[in-house]
Amino acid sequence: MAKEIPFEEDRQERASADPTLVVDVGGFEGPLDLLLDLARRQKVDLHEISVLALAEQYLAFIEDARAMRLELAADYLVMAAWLAYLKSRLLLPEPPKPEGPSAEDLATALAFRLRRLEAIRQAAKLLGERAQLGREIFARGEAEPPVSTNAPIRYEGNLYDLLAAYAARRQRHLGARVTVARRAVWTLAEAREALERLVGWASDWVELDSFLLRYQAEPQMRSTVLASALSAALEMVREGKASIRQDAPFAPLMMKRGEPALRLVAP
Repeated sequence: MAKEIPFEEDRQERASADPTLVVDVGGFEGPLDLLLDLARRQKVDLHEISVLALAEQYLAFIEDARAMRLELAADYLVMAAWLAYLKSRLLLPEPPKPEGPSAEDLATALAFRLRRLEAIRQAAKLLGERAQLGREIFARGEAEPPVSTNAPIRYEGNLYDLLAAYAARRQRHLGARVTVARRAVWTLAEAREALERLVGWASDWVELDSFLLRYQAEPQMRSTVLASALSAALEMVREGKASIRQDAPFAPLMMKRGEPALRLVAP
């Protein structure tokens, strides 16, 4: 008869005995990790692992640890109890109508968990072996200033290339449609009407520009206003309706109402 594993001990006996040493199983993060290490010791593929042999190894490990009076974590004991149950299910014949999953299904699920844990550990190992910033690789410091080169640029081509480039440029502009905006113009008639109205009350000399201030509010109208006003003023001088003078070259033009001409009447 197999030796029973003392999973539970009397609390009074434990209290009266010497203080037990609580040891963390080094290198293992849990019972499943310990099972994976035991499976590796069988030196077989995890797809062909013997769950029964693995359960016996785990139970033997727990028994040895308890024999040395080592305090194990509760999850290790829970795994031991579950493996003992699985071992009994694998050794004993299945009942006609088993309740819950069969022993083979439980063993297959355990083997799958071991394979998944192995894959996770392999992935973690690969990530840990990659170069880390600040340890194997280091970021560059201040960026290097750009290097300026004054090398001359030389273009090479023949007469055909030059003509082809010229023709391509001309063709791009052949279909372009140019729309010229209509320019605002102060007509001669408008200038004549404005000067006749403004000069009518000017009996003394007044600068011509003073008559045109209101019509030069927009900068684009300044040139057309001055040109039309000068032409209209000369027409009025010719007709005797106004007088113009300029005291010096480039001096302002002075303008006033024209004096009526004297008529000589024969006696």
